[in-house]
Amino acid sequence: MKELDLLKKDWKKNSDSFQQISETEIYRMIHKKSSSIVKWILIISILEISFWTFSNLFINTDDVLRKINHPEIVVTLEYLTYLNYLVGLIFVFIFYKNYTTISTTVATKSLMSAILRTRKTVQYYVWYNLGMIVVTSILSFFIAFVYNPDMAFLREKLAVNGKAMFTTIGILILVILGFFGVFWCFYRLLYGTLLRRLYVNYKELKKIDF
Repeated sequence: MKELDLLKKDWKKNSDSFQQISETEIYRMIHKKSSSIVKWILIISILEISFWTFSNLFINTDDVLRKINHPEIVVTLEYLTYLNYLVGLIFVFIFYKNYTTISTTVATKSLMSAILRTRKTVQYYVWYNLGMIVVTSILSFFIAFVYNPDMAFLREKLAVNGKAMFTTIGILILVILGFFGVFWCFYRLLYGTLLRRLYVNYKELKKIDF
């Protein structure tokens, strides 16, 4: 925000009429930057959904599902996948609406309100995805352990060895936490950086609100 600091210094050096012009220029600059940030949030979310969609096309899970041999579980997993995509598309639509709102708004208070709303939406999106990662990981391990015939030997071994069972559970928890940590860092790096910039814009708008 170096440009904003320079403009604010000019306010103190010039007349009241020039101050109003400077405030207008600052608003336009913040407006443009905020619109650009929200556009990138929209683009990243679309790329993220596209990546997972294409990844699923190249990952063959049919053999694993056939081994489970429980149609109700297979149907439940399919519904969960469709639900996840539906929720993702809803968030993308909301991001698009936020982008169009911020791009077209002209009032300072309206822009500030749109920025806060966008920040909350992105935060909900990130926590939803992190929650789904945990839920999906737990379900995948549970279904594979209980219903996959290839796991029969491991089930028998753990049934007679309590220590091995606790060790296995501990390893699974560490793996899930590892997945959670990796994705948390990913979201913090991408969306977190954009949200911090957006909040800086919001604070600057509060200073020039008139």
